[in-house]
Amino acid sequence: MSKFIASVLALAGITAPPLAADEPGGAPDHLAAVLAAQPEAVQARYAYRHPQETLTFFGIEPGMTVVEALPGGGWYSKILLAYLGPDGTLIGADYAADMFPLFGFFSPEQLEARKTWVADWPAQAVGWEVPDSAQITAFQFGSLPEALKGTADAVVMIRALHNLARFEGQGGYLTAAMQDVFDVLKPGGILGVVQHMARDEMPDEWASGARGYLKDDFVIERFTAAGFQFTGMSGINFNDRDQPGVEDVVWRLPPTLATSRENPELRAAMEAIGESNRMTITFRKPE
Repeated sequence: MSKFIASVLALAGITAPPLAADEPGGAPDHLAAVLAAQPEAVQARYAYRHPQETLTFFGIEPGMTVVEALPGGGWYSKILLAYLGPDGTLIGADYAADMFPLFGFFSPEQLEARKTWVADWPAQAVGWEVPDSAQITAFQFGSLPEALKGTADAVVMIRALHNLARFEGQGGYLTAAMQDVFDVLKPGGILGVVQHMARDEMPDEWASGARGYLKDDFVIERFTAAGFQFTGMSGINFNDRDQPGVEDVVWRLPPTLATSRENPELRAAMEAIGESNRMTITFRKPE
């Protein structure tokens, strides 16, 4: 933990982040039941992603309106749709369409598809046929509809910040996303962040987001500067086995295993590490 984080925690009257083993359990029975009903492939990731502890730490409850940044194929979305229930709403939020060309590997067809994502993703999510599902809608960062402003009880940004930070200098994408998060929340609304976490001693340039990792003090500084109140940090998703060097990227680890697909020995070593070391932080929009 950096000296900056320690001082912020002290000023806020918050104790240092506990290790995962010290986190309180006791998530609502409904959440436990939702998690128990997920497919085996989803449950296999619980040891690394701790969805029960994470959503409980964030204060997510049934009936809420929740924005999920970068819902993708729906690993967390399917949990949230079932947990929020028919009285709740899940709002997907994707990158701005004009950010995708910056990655350099999307095909023209994939880039064209991003332009209709706001309509396409809710239709895909409805197709999952989650029983007693929450309502579903979507927007792209930088294009928050006026009608959604001040409607969300919570925003969850789970492994969603690194590319926004990486491309900030090419379009202000992180700044725009933080503004949308602030605007979509009700006064007093919750922001929960889970993000691949760089060690304090790693170079700041390395922890720019391009390799997947950010420093916790960078995340807290940026969100507090954007008007959020820092409210807590937890060790729920720490993984001390993840000790990347300056040549490493987060995608070397499960589930991507990008650097070891043709190397069984290296793959086994990456699987032994598990998923990345992650910060888990909460903020609040002032009343």
